[in-house]
Amino acid sequence: MHILLALSRLIDLVSYRVGRAVSWLTLTMVLLQFLVVVLRYVFGTGEIWLQEAIIYQHAFVFMLGASFTLLKDGHVRVDILYSNGSPRAKATVNLLGALFLLFPMMALILWASYPYVARSWAVFEGSRETSGIPAVFLLKTVILAFALMMFLQGLSTVIRSVAFLRGHELPPLPSRDDEANDRVEV
Repeated sequence: MHILLALSRLIDLVSYRVGRAVSWLTLTMVLLQFLVVVLRYVFGTGEIWLQEAIIYQHAFVFMLGASFTLLKDGHVRVDILYSNGSPRAKATVNLLGALFLLFPMMALILWASYPYVARSWAVFEGSRETSGIPAVFLLKTVILAFALMMFLQGLSTVIRSVAFLRGHELPPLPSRDDEANDRVEV
């Protein structure tokens, strides 16, 4: 169980760091949107690539930040039983939810989106707009990254839930203190 908990900790650190990194895109989205508005209404001009950059960043924040949300237990759930449940009941719900809901859904997303993304990569799909960002294939790749990261974070949830239910001591979740420390102790 010690090795599995170390794996869980590594997955948690990756989700944490990716989530923190993409969270900065929200600031750049606001600044770019402000720039688009100023260019349009003050100078009467606009850039398609700036508008597409906002869309790309929006996708990155939500798709790559989803595993961070799962890590921090901020995902949406029907909270009828969970909120008043004991820690043991919560661990059971998290375990069953990951096994019977999260894993099948992420497997379906990976299976269904892989050909879609592969076709985009085959032609290095770009924007339909002349002055747009010529990297739609990268944007579509985020779908696969989302599913993979959620699957891995679900695996961490399963490991932590099983460890808790078996009475093992759980390592703390990543925090800002871990940003200065790149080591994962085994």
